[in-house]
Amino acid sequence: MTALGLAAGPVVALGFTRFAYALLLPSMRTELDWSYAAAGGLNTANALGYIIGAGSGAWWSRRFGAGRSFVGGMVISALALLGSGLTGDFTALSVLRFVGGLSTAVTFVVGSALVSRVHTGGRQQRSAALVGVYMAGVGIGVVLSGVVVPAALSAWGTSGWQAGWLLMGVLALLAVGPAAWAVRAVPAAPPATASRGGSRLRRMVPSFVWYVLFGAGYVSYMTFVVALLRDQGLSTWSAAAFFIVLGAASALATLLVWGRIIGRLRGGLAPALVSAVVLVGVLPVLLADGLAAAIVSAIVFGAAFMAGPTAITVLARRMLPQHTWTSGIAWLTVAFSVGQAVGPLSSGILSDSDGGIAKGLWLSVVLLALSAVVALLQRERTASAPAPATTAATARPAPADLR
Repeated sequence: MTALGLAAGPVVALGFTRFAYALLLPSMRTELDWSYAAAGGLNTANALGYIIGAGSGAWWSRRFGAGRSFVGGMVISALALLGSGLTGDFTALSVLRFVGGLSTAVTFVVGSALVSRVHTGGRQQRSAALVGVYMAGVGIGVVLSGVVVPAALSAWGTSGWQAGWLLMGVLALLAVGPAAWAVRAVPAAPPATASRGGSRLRRMVPSFVWYVLFGAGYVSYMTFVVALLRDQGLSTWSAAAFFIVLGAASALATLLVWGRIIGRLRGGLAPALVSAVVLVGVLPVLLADGLAAAIVSAIVFGAAFMAGPTAITVLARRMLPQHTWTSGIAWLTVAFSVGQAVGPLSSGILSDSDGGIAKGLWLSVVLLALSAVVALLQRERTASAPAPATTAATARPAPADLR
């Protein structure tokens, strides 16, 4: 139940703040007269904020406590969502996307570390399953946005994008409640000790490179795929069906399948497998038009894309000392964010040239293929076992976590 409550963070951080933009982009681009490069640039602003938030996530956790940083990031994200529904100014929207990216990164990074601290009895597969529960929140957020946004667009037409942002902001505020409850059940972090955390991070260089390439590849698809489907003639609700199927596939596969698979694979095998499956998921909408191809793409891509963060979180948990998990996950998320900043802008520029959106999305295929190859270079060296947290004293968070 604790991991499920923490999953409210990814619902807001990625399901609403990052991915729902794909549903809103066609109507925003039409009403606000944007190019694809401008549309991609707005997501790049979000990714730049994400880079800063990821890089500073460990600092926020130390300064204000993990619990308050996690919940506070969700509140700021909710306010950024609400603000995005109140203006059509590109600069203002860029600032709001930047702030939302920063706050959601703090939420996601700190939440990943919190769920890694949930007691598992020392079982690696149990740990991977709990991380999978946490990451399933992304799929739940995608499903919710896939219902809310099209409903707003149907009710208010092209201007319904504003109502879509506002409705997601309200839902984000409601999600704060279960998240705040969950952080109180997380065991306290062990005290920091002298370690070789830096040297262990250097051993994960292939994972850093993989995460940059994977982030750029998957987010280019997530940013522009709905626009591609609309250009192919799909209606608003058909595109919504695609998004809902994608989110449901993500939640179910992350929750029921990937945790077990990742728990068994060592080194870079899990990230490489994830990249390969996501690549296959991109291909149907590039090779064929229509709802059937879109649904196949949604199932395959959706089932795998959030397994990437699951795989890297589990790998970091194995290779890094426990007291460095937050900073290690933070730096890995910075790499992920760099890819997410570069991907949409590059794909948008390609989409504005001859060949259209499809040309931009072929960039995803290339990047994902490269990421799969790089991941295979990662070798695993297990960190010393973390101290168990089984006593009543460690069943509650330390006061600093809640201050």
